Amino acid sequence: MTISGIIIVIVLALGIIVGNILLLRDSKGFPVPKGFKKRPDSEYDKDDDKD
Repeated sequence: MTISGIIIVIVLALGIIVGNILLLRDSKGFPVPKGFKKRPDSEYDKDDDKD
């Protein structure tokens, strides 16, 4: 693989990582709908506590 190919792969990987970080940063202020109700605890949630 040539140097230019390696640089392109690195730039693409960094672009994906930075893009995902920016999406996470912007989504933290997502408004919760008025009719939203928290789901009751399920068996799936209880399995996580056993670790």
